[in-house]
Amino acid sequence: MNEYTDKIQEIASRWQNKRGSLIMILHDLQEEFGYIERKAALEVARITRIPLAKIYEVVTFYHYFKLSPPAKYVISVCKGTACYLKGACRVAGEIKKILGVEEGAPTPDGLFMLRTVRCLGCCGLAPVVDINGRIFSRVDVKNIRDIIAEYRRKR
Repeated sequence: MNEYTDKIQEIASRWQNKRGSLIMILHDLQEEFGYIERKAALEVARITRIPLAKIYEVVTFYHYFKLSPPAKYVISVCKGTACYLKGACRVAGEIKKILGVEEGAPTPDGLFMLRTVRCLGCCGLAPVVDINGRIFSRVDVKNIRDIIAEYRRKR
């Protein structure tokens, strides 16, 4: 066995024979590795005797789980009511244009990924963008370019 397989075994053992174990195993795997890699799913299937199809059924149903490595910077645009009314869709459209990607797809260099979320709880600061936990308030199509440029320089 190797360290990777040992870690999967440890995670699976922690949840074995508990109700809802598959989802908890997958949560822990994603927390550990950043996404659910195919070889990890195969190992979970082997260890738990849960069919691989069932594992993928769960992984693809819940948007939380990722099947590919996450981008270094995940840009979340809030589309809650306040943000929506104050231009969040225009901001998201500008981000797509700047990055040259659709929502949910990482940039070719793996640096950025855009996603939209229902609410970030900062309605008084709308529209709001979150990049890896850092909140930007009153974002518009003009200043989003500067924000993205700042993260490109950090690389």
